[in-house]
Amino acid sequence: MGYNYEVGDIVKLKKQHPCGSQEWEILRVGADFRLKCTGCGHQIMLARRIVEKNTKDLKKKA
Repeated sequence: MGYNYEVGDIVKLKKQHPCGSQEWEILRVGADFRLKCTGCGHQIMLARRIVEKNTKDLKKKA
């Protein structure tokens, strides 16, 4: 399933962060994604293919 990712959306990934949260806010979209954990605020960069492969759900921003 192809999702249309936009800055500000919340993405739910397959594996949870060590803080216990599975939801990440998208801060940057491109060849790489910058994601911020909604639980603890930790930021990571992931390749687009990894994010697309591991996405379980996408919540659009309001």
